[in-house]
Amino acid sequence: MSRVPPKWPPVEVEQPAPHPDTPAAGSKLGPHYHQCFGCGDEVESGLRLQTEMGQDATIVAQFQVTESHQGAPGLAHGGLLACAFDEALGNTVGQLLRRPAVTGRLETDFLRPVPVGSTLHIVGRMDGIAGRKVYAHADGRLNAPDGPLALRARALFVIVDFSHFTTHGTADPRDVHPDINP
Repeated sequence: MSRVPPKWPPVEVEQPAPHPDTPAAGSKLGPHYHQCFGCGDEVESGLRLQTEMGQDATIVAQFQVTESHQGAPGLAHGGLLACAFDEALGNTVGQLLRRPAVTGRLETDFLRPVPVGSTLHIVGRMDGIAGRKVYAHADGRLNAPDGPLALRARALFVIVDFSHFTTHGTADPRDVHPDINP
C-alpha cells in the first residue's frame, strides 16, 4: 500500500519576504561559526559545506564526500548526509530571515546511495513561518545541480535569541552568526 506523505508544512504559514540585508544571488556565504562541524573551516574532519545564495530565495550548497565520511565501505554515512542537510537548511533560514534559529525537527529521505568521491548539490528553500517556527525543505542531487535526486529533507527551525548560545553553550555571541548578529 502506498503511503501518502503528511501535509507540509503541517500548519498554516506566512510567506515572509527575504530580509533586506539578505546577500544577493551568487554571493558566497562563509561559515556561520569557524568551528562548526557542518560548515566550519577549522574542523579538519568536518563537512566543510560550501554555500552561496541561489536564485529565487534559495541557498545552494555543495558537499564533497570524502573517505572520512564513510558509513559502509565506499558510501557516505547517512548521519553525515543528514548533518549536511541540517547545515544547508539552517543556512537557508538564517540567511533569508537574518535571525538565528535552531533545528527543532529534521526528516531526511534517502533515495539513492551517495558514493565516496561524489559531490552532493543541495538546494534549500524556506516554506514559511508561523510565529517562531520556520519550515524549510531541500533536495540533494549527485554530482551536478541537475543530477540524480539522492536525498530530500524537510525541517522545522525555531527562531531563538542570541542568548540561547551563551545560556546553553560556551560561545561568545559575537562568534555565532557574526554576519547576522545585531
